[in-house]
Amino acid sequence: MVAAQEELDWHSYFLYGVTAEDLSLPPDGTPPIANGERSFAIALARTGLEDGGDREWFSRHGSTPITEIPSRWPDEYRALVEKRLALIESDRFVNLLERPEYKRRWNWESWEKLEAEALRSWLLDRLEAPELWGRPQLRSVAQLADLLRADADFRQVAELYRCSPEVDLTALVGELVADQAVPYLAAWRYTATGLRTRAVWEATWDLQRREDAGEDVGTIPVPPKYGSGDFASKAIWSLRGKLDVPKERFVSYPGAGRETDPTLLVGWAGWDHLHQASALAAWYQERRNLDGWGADKLTPVLAGLAELVPWLLQWYDEPDPSIGMGMGTFFADFVATECRDLGLTPEASRLWAVPAPSRGRKRKTV
Repeated sequence: MVAAQEELDWHSYFLYGVTAEDLSLPPDGTPPIANGERSFAIALARTGLEDGGDREWFSRHGSTPITEIPSRWPDEYRALVEKRLALIESDRFVNLLERPEYKRRWNWESWEKLEAEALRSWLLDRLEAPELWGRPQLRSVAQLADLLRADADFRQVAELYRCSPEVDLTALVGELVADQAVPYLAAWRYTATGLRTRAVWEATWDLQRREDAGEDVGTIPVPPKYGSGDFASKAIWSLRGKLDVPKERFVSYPGAGRETDPTLLVGWAGWDHLHQASALAAWYQERRNLDGWGADKLTPVLAGLAELVPWLLQWYDEPDPSIGMGMGTFFADFVATECRDLGLTPEASRLWAVPAPSRGRKRKTV
């Protein structure tokens, strides 16, 4: 394709009268050529050897500069390229066109990078396998790694990805998940400006719910878009964007893991709001009843549940005969009851803030 494009360029020069002679061959008469073997690239390499100014093009495009016409080419093609090089040097119009700015870049990623991206994508897809997340349950990175140790395919791809037969699965899973996870709680997701923007969006959603219920709320203003500075990290901004649309694979739960397991606690972003609430409520009760967590550690988990309640009331509040109420009402009552037991108001739980870092250390958010 590189050779065919090169012949097309030179044939076009002739058709438009730039050259007096057609210095092109039919596509079946040209040998395969590399990106850096085109006539302009050889001319560029020759001038680059003198002043060093044009070598950047070769490094940027992964090409090796050559100053001599390749000996492997047929004699007819070598003679044709000699004419092209002479014309590039002598004709100012041809010289103007035979520059990197006007030539197809043919710039593609290296095979090594494409391979690494494909392997990483495969590993991430396997980390979202239904058998890992079919039952809504929060898992730590270490637990996920333990489940995957028996997966021969995952281990084999992991070895290819790491280019090593010895792979620390816990470290690898932690790296993969952290890059594709967004925190469950607004206080972890946004900066101070982002929280103010989020509050405007929440007010807009409340107006929309009231309008859906038949109330006349007037014209609902369009909420502002988010900026990169509204998110706690560049990773979250890249996954959410200016409209805060979830595109992540996982939900992370910073600070909510057990003390005996320092790895990140995560859930699947493919769960709906009810599944998220069920998994988080189960985790809350286990930590309270089994580990004896106090209000300081339980409050942010409860705040995460409170953040889900408006959506649960909107989408999952049809009466459930097994509990005598809708699941939205059930979780709203659960949050209110737990807040009372912890000596909090529901509003206080929603206003929970990430503790300030000690000694000026910048908190890391995933």
